[in-house]
Amino acid sequence: MATKKEDTVKEEFTVIGKELKETIKKLLKEGNIRRIKIKHKGKVYLEIPVTVTAVAVLLAPSLAVLGVLATLFSECTVEIEKKK
Repeated sequence: MATKKEDTVKEEFTVIGKELKETIKKLLKEGNIRRIKIKHKGKVYLEIPVTVTAVAVLLAPSLAVLGVLATLFSECTVEIEKKK
């Protein structure tokens, strides 16, 4: 069953680069996150769709990319989409 856009809420917050990986790990443990976007100066550099089946497959490569992004950016924006 497809989820309607009205069933989700978007939140944005700024994270210091070195804290990015730990912040994403914490968000994933919450369990109600549907999508995570990592942005820098308005441009999306990484978008992770989070579903129960996708977490195991996408987690390792995405965390490696997060490490690289954290070293490139002193500050970035994390946008999360989660269930209401």
